[in-house]
Amino acid sequence: MNEKIICLGKEFDSEDERRVYFRNELRKKLPELKKMEGFPFGEDEDIVNLSDPPYYTACPNPWLNDFINQWENEKSELEKNGIRSRDFESQEPYTADVSEGKNDPIYNAHSYHTKVPPKAIVKYLLHYTSINDTVLDGFSGSGMTGVACNVLNDQSSLKEMGFNVEGGDVFDGSIKVGVFGQRKSILNDLSPAATNLTYNNTSTADLVEFRTEAKRLIQLAKDRFLWMFKTKDPATKNYFDVDYFVWSEISNCENCGVNLNFSEIAFEDDYKSFKDEVKCPNCSVEINKRNLKPQYESIFDKELNEVVKTPKREIILICFKNKGRKNYKRPDEEDLELLNQVRNLPASGIPLVSIPDMQMMRVGRMKASNIKYTHQFYFDRLKHVLSFLWNESEKIKNKRVKELVRYWLDSHFVNLSYRNRYRPNVSFPYNPMTGVFYIPMMSSEANPFIAYENKLKTILKAFVKITTPQGNAITSTTSASCLGIDDNSIDYIFTDPPFGENIYYSDLNFFIESWYKVFTNSDPEAIVDKVRSKSGLEYNRLVENCFREYFRVLKAGRWMTVVFSNTSASIWNGIQLALSNSGFIISNVSALDKQQGTFQAVNTTTAVKQDLVISCYKPSSTFDQKFLKNGNTEVGVWEFIQEHLNHLPIHLLKNKATQAIIERSPKILFDRLIAFYIQRGLPVPIDSNKLQQGLRERFIERDGMFFTNEQVQVYDLKKKENPEFIQLSILVSSEQDGVLWLKNLLSEKSRSYQDIQPLWMQALAGVRKGDIIPELADILEENFLKDSNGKWYVANPENESDLEKLRNKRLLKQFDAYKEEASKPKGKIKEARVEALRVGFKQCYQEKDFKTIVQIGDRIPNNLLMEDEVLLQFYDIAISRV
Repeated sequence: MNEKIICLGKEFDSEDERRVYFRNELRKKLPELKKMEGFPFGEDEDIVNLSDPPYYTACPNPWLNDFINQWENEKSELEKNGIRSRDFESQEPYTADVSEGKNDPIYNAHSYHTKVPPKAIVKYLLHYTSINDTVLDGFSGSGMTGVACNVLNDQSSLKEMGFNVEGGDVFDGSIKVGVFGQRKSILNDLSPAATNLTYNNTSTADLVEFRTEAKRLIQLAKDRFLWMFKTKDPATKNYFDVDYFVWSEISNCENCGVNLNFSEIAFEDDYKSFKDEVKCPNCSVEINKRNLKPQYESIFDKELNEVVKTPKREIILICFKNKGRKNYKRPDEEDLELLNQVRNLPASGIPLVSIPDMQMMRVGRMKASNIKYTHQFYFDRLKHVLSFLWNESEKIKNKRVKELVRYWLDSHFVNLSYRNRYRPNVSFPYNPMTGVFYIPMMSSEANPFIAYENKLKTILKAFVKITTPQGNAITSTTSASCLGIDDNSIDYIFTDPPFGENIYYSDLNFFIESWYKVFTNSDPEAIVDKVRSKSGLEYNRLVENCFREYFRVLKAGRWMTVVFSNTSASIWNGIQLALSNSGFIISNVSALDKQQGTFQAVNTTTAVKQDLVISCYKPSSTFDQKFLKNGNTEVGVWEFIQEHLNHLPIHLLKNKATQAIIERSPKILFDRLIAFYIQRGLPVPIDSNKLQQGLRERFIERDGMFFTNEQVQVYDLKKKENPEFIQLSILVSSEQDGVLWLKNLLSEKSRSYQDIQPLWMQALAGVRKGDIIPELADILEENFLKDSNGKWYVANPENESDLEKLRNKRLLKQFDAYKEEASKPKGKIKEARVEALRVGFKQCYQEKDFKTIVQIGDRIPNNLLMEDEVLLQFYDIAISRV
């Protein structure tokens, strides 16, 4: 007798009955759900058919709070039975630099534009969460956060990672790092393509039936289309299955106009390597590949039923295997005749979807490709095979198996298109450029049967690991700014949001979504996008909306981990501003090494080789209650500093040496204080010198960092074990860097100008365009004191306060000059001293003169505003008031 299916307190006789019930419920809820920001584009029935409610919906999921309430009840039961601690809360951030490779089976089962390896996420989950805690990822992508939550309930996977599980605890060597057991996950993304991946990567399925159905489909397709992938070996005269065909575009020489087949002139005779120099065979001029423009031909597009112009391509190489050994041949008459037979077949039935205007279709070679519909990305043979497999999969009766079959099919839709580059020295057969639409001059048309048979093995190997029953990972498709989750419901957030214009997710996902007919609503997408008129400031606003939603749903005193990957200072500052404006307080920034460079990281010297991980927290409810009473006084300042110090790492170890913690320095503590007060619309009741003086009176200083009484004992003990101390290296690219660099230098001993000057010149790095760094002599005069021998030294706190007043007076005088310039009808400030702007903006903020901040902010170079965290904070609050 079949077991009953229990889902959200309701009982069903089968999974099919459960699906039918909840799909009908979803249909009823759609009119209300469509009012939510980020609701996808598509017909209602396509959205419902793609969904598996209540576990996964290809639209906002209306059952999220039902699951969270159920999990909280389960958690209470675990607490009653002593299985988990009632008051689990992590005080310190996770600070270790994480390095995890990408060899996890589920990670490799299906590609996505960016992914954090689940094994890396596991380490954060162990630190920040306990059994049955609810973890949120609002930019879930392919769902690796959910995969990591499931790993914590699998002893064998944890042991593979080097952890030991003893009783209910997880150990790294002899150190306890967390507790063993399931974490629950809410996984959300704006893209239906992404959430479909998430759902499949975190859900169990009948693998025996999946394997049977997949093999059945492959055999059906082979029976019908394998003849398209046959070629005759010129040596043995026997026929073999083709591994792949290589196609080359035909171009024109820009000098003499003769037709050029790039492969004919660029390859060595063995077609395995490129020549060092490529010349036109007619006029001998050296050819620059980037300057070649395709020759076009008119063809009849059967799917559109009209003639279209497309770049002319020819097959130049065929690869096939004989007894496991690769053989290469040039196409013969039989191969070309077979191609004509394919071209004469009726229309394939592939989905016909027009591509809207998007950034990805404007870049690189895409404009020259003349592609207007998604089916035009595919070779003729593959249009027939892929559409046949897709349409046959629709007939599978077991809905969960059907979903997994389609996951398997769409895993190769990019690899089996013109986007697959032919790279003769690379053994891996699928080489599309990641993160962009790009059609190469030479494409590889791969055998789909080989591709899918190999992928089937990969997926089966990966999905054997998914043993967690449904109901532990819940997926929703909406904007991260409108999650539909109750306040203070989430225990921990791990998130990898889009950064600037690194990747155009909705553009890239359109390629897969055209098969499912449900599309990303890109209006709330948090990226920089010229086509959609989204500037850096608009990006800041969009990502801030998402972080505000994260802050709302996260429980007080809990943590969020944000993975950041972008080389732009303005994007970095925008992220920090968005975090502080939404209420989060940054505690630590460390590194996450994914151990495999993307195309950009490998080939661009400025690309980020490691992702940064930002640890931030939502202040505790106890602190909030205290601050409400004392926020306008200095008492509130010290309550904030106490709360913040308690959330900072106490000791950082790098290569067996103690490392400086920049978040504990007076400068960063003051920056965090300013951000905290500005976010709440309060004047800052203390200046930097009074803060430094108060820090020395109330806390204990070690190595330029401040600790509480309890913390300093831990720090001293750990530093004794690792006495070598690494001060943070500082390159001077701004006046503020320069003052900090000089303080570090002169704190060792007093020095003459002649001693300082050559070291100063070595430390100077690239200065931001539009920024003014004063002369070294002026910086010394304003910030330091000189003894009777003419040597400069760091002032003691009493003298430093007087120096600060004199310096601010000079800076405000400079600010007044900017103010006057900005008041002119077309006044533009081409260069500005950032420190003068900081002091001036702060004074305007205290005086509630928001108009001046906006006026000057609009006239200074945009990069100065966007790349300076403090200026951006003042400007952002001022523009909201004006």
